[in-house]
Amino acid sequence: MNEQARRTIASYTTCQEAARAVDDPSDQGFPVERVAIIGQDVRLAEQVTGRMGQAGAALHGAASGALIGWTLGLLDPVVSGLRPALYGLAFGALVGALLGMPVYAAQHGRRNFASVSFIQPSRNDVVADDAVAEEAVQLLTERPGGTGTSTSTSTSTSTSSGAWKSSRPQGGPAVT
Repeated sequence: MNEQARRTIASYTTCQEAARAVDDPSDQGFPVERVAIIGQDVRLAEQVTGRMGQAGAALHGAASGALIGWTLGLLDPVVSGLRPALYGLAFGALVGALLGMPVYAAQHGRRNFASVSFIQPSRNDVVADDAVAEEAVQLLTERPGGTGTSTSTSTSTSTSSGAWKSSRPQGGPAVT
C-alpha cells in the first residue's frame, strides 16, 4: 500500500458490494491500484458446524495428515510418480488419526464441537488516493445502481435509498 493521502469515497455493508464498486471503474480504465477496500470494526466470528467426539477428532486428524502426506509425497524430488504421494497420503492419514485422538482427549471436553472461524467487518470502506478520489466518486455515482448522491458531511451521508443515518451503515452503498 502506498503512503499517499487517502479518503473514503464509499462505504458498503458487504465486501462483495465494495468489490463490485471497484470492479466497474476498473472496466472503464480507472487506475484501481490507487484504491483500497478496508474492513472497519472487524470482529472474529465462529460458526459451530457440529459436535466433535473421538471419532470426529480421529477423522479430522486423518484428513489433515492425509493432505500433508499427499503434498509431501508429491514434492519428493528423489522419486517421481504417484506412488510416493499415495504412500504419503496413507501414512499421513494414519499418523493424523493417531495424533487427533490424544489431542482431543487432552482438551478434557472443553471444546466438544467443530467450527469454522471467519472475520466479519461491520462495513467496508472504499478509499482512494486524493489525486483520483473525485474521479472515483464520479464513476461510482454514474454506475448502474450507483448512489446518485455525493456529500462530504461527516455526520450524515445520504443514498438513493436513504439507508445511511449518522456514520453507521444500515445497508447499500454510500458515497461520502
